[in-house]
Amino acid sequence: MKNQLSIIRTSFLVLLSVFMVTMSFAQKVKKNKVRLSVSYTKIMDGELYFDIKATSKIKNKNTFIPNLDLTIYNVLNDEEIKIGKITTNMDGKGRLVLPKLDSIHADSTNTYTILVKFKGNASFKKAKKSINFKNANIKASIIKKDSINFIQATLIETSLNMPLSEATLNVQVQRLFKSLKIGKDFYTTDENGTILVSIPTDIPGIDGILTFEVVLADSDNYGTVKAMVTAPLGTQIVQDNDFYKREMWSPRDKTPLFLLIFPNLLTFAVWGIIIYLILNLIKLSKLNN
Repeated sequence: MKNQLSIIRTSFLVLLSVFMVTMSFAQKVKKNKVRLSVSYTKIMDGELYFDIKATSKIKNKNTFIPNLDLTIYNVLNDEEIKIGKITTNMDGKGRLVLPKLDSIHADSTNTYTILVKFKGNASFKKAKKSINFKNANIKASIIKKDSINFIQATLIETSLNMPLSEATLNVQVQRLFKSLKIGKDFYTTDENGTILVSIPTDIPGIDGILTFEVVLADSDNYGTVKAMVTAPLGTQIVQDNDFYKREMWSPRDKTPLFLLIFPNLLTFAVWGIIIYLILNLIKLSKLNN
């Protein structure tokens, strides 16, 4: 009987030890999934870039993953051609900039395929994300009709050299922190792929210079395409020189003179009276002695 109890006890301890070791090992090798998102942006007569974001659900909370090494490929006929490598910043974001679209290649359907890969590490599982897009151009210009200035823009698919109708474009003007939309939230291209938007006459700009943006925003087929036009169509900003004057609201080194002179005169007067009284007290003490 005692032998049976000893065997049962020993077996239980062995099983418990195996279970604890297994659980400990499982906790050590448990890795979190990484979610990658990729967007494509093209600036007409400028650069094009891919914005990449890495997140993971950790403790039921979506968290940005910093310092993640990502490799970007151009996929062509099942071949993965490396075009760059980035490391995510503290916000889990990274950007790969290409000088021009000729740096990558499209397939026989004029579709570009970009693949982003993460090889995995001790904390996160490997992951990948791909996007597909075609090439589109925006031709934008300023025209004048009946003394009114307009932005005219045409959206063209380059592979077929044909206008894209019923596409939505945003028209906005650049501001210091965020671009300001002009008119409606969006404009739909006509059968010629064109929109015509009147320009308000009361938009302020430095020296009257304004930079307008026509944007095909986050299209499923073409990504984000942006064209910019600069023209002297704004109202000039009048520079406020009060900052350099001696005013009540000016910085410390521009304090008004009367605030410097009169308080100092009062301070000197008070200290003068105090010193005079102290000297008289000293004289009286000497006379009494």
